[in-house]
Amino acid sequence: MATDPSERPPGPDALPVVGNTHQFAGDPLDFYVETAREYGPVAYYEVGGEPFYQLSSPELIEELLVHRNQSFVKGDLFQASLGDVTGDGLLTNEGEFWRRQRHRIQPAFGPDRLAEYAPIMAEYTERTIEQWADGEVRNVHADMMQLTVEIAATALFDADVTEMEDEIADALEAVMDRGERRMKRPVDVPEWVPTPGNRRYRRSLDALERIADRIIADHEPGDGDVVSMLLAASEAHDEVDHQLIRDEVVTLLLAGHETTALALSYTLHLLATNPEQAEPLHAEADRVLDDRTPTHDDLDDLTYTEQVVEEGMRVRPPVQGFVREAAEPVELGGYRIPEGATVSVQQWVVHRDPRWYDDPEQFRPARWTDEMRSALPKFAYFPFGGGPRRCIGDRFAMQEARLALATMARDYSFEAVTEELSYSPSITLRPDGPVELRVHRR
Repeated sequence: MATDPSERPPGPDALPVVGNTHQFAGDPLDFYVETAREYGPVAYYEVGGEPFYQLSSPELIEELLVHRNQSFVKGDLFQASLGDVTGDGLLTNEGEFWRRQRHRIQPAFGPDRLAEYAPIMAEYTERTIEQWADGEVRNVHADMMQLTVEIAATALFDADVTEMEDEIADALEAVMDRGERRMKRPVDVPEWVPTPGNRRYRRSLDALERIADRIIADHEPGDGDVVSMLLAASEAHDEVDHQLIRDEVVTLLLAGHETTALALSYTLHLLATNPEQAEPLHAEADRVLDDRTPTHDDLDDLTYTEQVVEEGMRVRPPVQGFVREAAEPVELGGYRIPEGATVSVQQWVVHRDPRWYDDPEQFRPARWTDEMRSALPKFAYFPFGGGPRRCIGDRFAMQEARLALATMARDYSFEAVTEELSYSPSITLRPDGPVELRVHRR
């Protein structure tokens, strides 16, 4: 730890002008890990001419997200990646406006509503696996993306998006491709330049607006879903306009299904490549469900299923990292973070740290005992972020993942077609290609 807060943190050697861009662009995930392991809990590097302060200590991450959260905002880099897509939605807005909006939407994720969503989650999973044939090779990432967007739209918006799924998938792909480019080149081609990528991105934004407008048009205030809650707030307070409701629909539609689809896809692949870890999952599904559809009341008995989901998100976190921007000078870990500087935090690094996990790259769901959870530093595991900006849909996502996984494990086992996966880190940790598994009817 530095003795002088004005001293710059240690970090990898940089080249003139380009800084560490060449190292980062080769393999961002490996770059994050090597930087943390070699240079400690606070490290400094530059990518695309932008300075980054990387935190890899659970205590410092808690300081950032909880105790000093008002000293940080999502920042220009995050806005450049998602601001055009989600506008003033919960993911990108700030301050008192964000607090009011979160308060309005929070009831949609309360315990009573989650219980109401459970049948949707299980029944839509059953519809998905009814399309599978014994011995067939499936791209489970595509299947899970379809499943989770249907669940999000039905549960949160009371909307049927079946006819819009391809359009949503294409728009999301364009958004994530741009996010990946922004990660590797923070200084990108301006959006107004009519490159093929920019034209595709603009078409995706237009498509998402049309989809949101179609969902909103079918609602009235007071129906009970998220759109109706926002329409009611608009009438009562005259503060929530159509554009803001559209922003929230796009935010929840994208954020509400992309990460859960990734969690399920990666977890299924981990089970396929670690069949000994899948056996207890199948046994639990047989014991608890006995061929019936899982319900909300079954969740407490699906303990190993929960461990599998937790371990899957540890080994392959759906969001591999995030950034914050200092709104004022802040001291963290003995170093002064200047106003406007970007702080980078990676779940990929912390979730795989051998200080907190034995054999950290091994998929072992049974490690998630009550004793292990209580001994773990608070921010040694944070797949949903933390502090006031913790993901509003964390319980929704965990319930969905458990019910979907239990339903699939009841009927199918999985065999990996490709043992190793590669990744295209973007706003989320996307796979670089399909996640193909052979499905076997049990």
